[in-house]
Amino acid sequence: MATVRATKPIEGQKPGTSGLRKKTRVFAAPGYLENFVQAIFDAIGGGKGKTFVLGGDGRYFSDSAAQVILKMAAANGAARVIVGQNAVLSTPAASHLIRLNKTDGGFIMSASHNPGGPDEDFGLKFNAANGGPAPEALTDAMFAVTRTISEYRIVDAPDVDIATVGETALGAMRVSVVDCVSDYADLMETLFDFKALRALFQGGFRMRMDSMNAVTGPYAREILENRLGAPKGTVTHAVPLPDFGGMHPDPNPVWAHELMDEMFAANGPDFGAASDGDGDRNMVVGRGIYVSPSDSLAVLAANAHLAPGYKGGLKGIARSMPTSAAADRVAAKLGLASYETPTGWKFFGNLLDAGRATICGEESFGTGSDHVREKDGLWAILLWLNILAERKETVEEIMNAHWRAYGRNYYSRHDYDALPVDVAEKVMGGLRASLGSLPGRKVQGMTVAHADDFAYNDPVDGSVSKGQGLRVSFSDGSRLVLRLSGTGTEGATLRLYLERYAAGPEGLTEDVQLALAPVIAAAEELAGIRAITGREGPDVVT
Repeated sequence: MATVRATKPIEGQKPGTSGLRKKTRVFAAPGYLENFVQAIFDAIGGGKGKTFVLGGDGRYFSDSAAQVILKMAAANGAARVIVGQNAVLSTPAASHLIRLNKTDGGFIMSASHNPGGPDEDFGLKFNAANGGPAPEALTDAMFAVTRTISEYRIVDAPDVDIATVGETALGAMRVSVVDCVSDYADLMETLFDFKALRALFQGGFRMRMDSMNAVTGPYAREILENRLGAPKGTVTHAVPLPDFGGMHPDPNPVWAHELMDEMFAANGPDFGAASDGDGDRNMVVGRGIYVSPSDSLAVLAANAHLAPGYKGGLKGIARSMPTSAAADRVAAKLGLASYETPTGWKFFGNLLDAGRATICGEESFGTGSDHVREKDGLWAILLWLNILAERKETVEEIMNAHWRAYGRNYYSRHDYDALPVDVAEKVMGGLRASLGSLPGRKVQGMTVAHADDFAYNDPVDGSVSKGQGLRVSFSDGSRLVLRLSGTGTEGATLRLYLERYAAGPEGLTEDVQLALAPVIAAAEELAGIRAITGREGPDVVT
């Protein structure tokens, strides 16, 4: 029976670039989750008669949160909720289920690449009916409700069995528990040449996939080992765990160091990949060569036609503003439209829905296409495999050929984690105040051509998003970007993005950090990050 319970607003429930993320203990506090879930229902006009998808990366507290969401969905009049078995769904798989079943949206329980556990992070976001993250207008509406909320609705009922695939009921609401992998794996078979990929592995091709004890383990095993015939053990850390086995499920060279060590060993595998907590990010490594996410996006865009799902060509290429311009060079050569958006996958949604873009990517290890409305780690890995199978070259050979054709955008991101908010704001404020005086100034031998606080005018709906990051561009094609991350749960993470273009044919094989040395020095001269923060250097370099 549905009950209405009195509540009061709780501070700090403003969704970030991808939902609301907080420490698990914050989410588990009385009323916290309930307030936010009710705010979602209120912001979308209620749940009466609607169908939703529910799942997540299986992190700690997900099982309890799933029961609360189900009971609140029933109390708000939902007709049906489609739940991944044990409340597990990768983020791209959830997006696919929303689209496949034409639902009214979905609840995704994840803090993406953040650690999990009772003392770590939890998150919840709502994806709209197109399968993509809620647009800013909707997240603003959710936040507005959290500031005035006085009651929430929930049914008093025993927990629902979500461990068994099948149909059950919660009051008048149907609960459909589905296998979390099969529909997604079937979709991948429509996009890629599984026959060619099976032949690749049968020919002795060696791969290592690190699922980081996160959600892609079952997906990777089913697709790579079962359907494509990769040797058992190709997928490591394949069992999703509530605390990710103590790992930090962020697929970058620092946290996926086991994979990096193996790939740079004398007899390393031909291809290596890793994915994150909820399966929407990817890292790609060849034997002895790391592929930056910006370069990966450019290579995938340049070669997508080699996969059956993209043989007709691309409609356009989109990247987030901090991502390097390597993909822009591909778009220009192929005669395609290119788009530069703010950080956050939701900004790609309008372009994909309008048929303006086919492939999108972010420097933060996220790549995807119009097959869903989220970035998709396994999709990117499978497209790389399809390209390798067709070109019959190594990752290193493909990268070198790409740089010879397009030039090389040397690129790196320097993260300063868990800074006091006032210190991070001081760094940002100082650079922001100087932007107007920078054009024409010489810094570390480079001339500033342009400097601004990036604002995005959406070409589809006309909306404007301001304050998306500070950009300083130099006349030689070099660039630095400074922004605060929206994915942390404590303090502030300051991200510095560095880029330098080499047209070639000389200078295409330098060490990345050495190639970027003038831009790194220019960033310190202009923003004073180390001087203001007192840090000797970044916490993470990717």
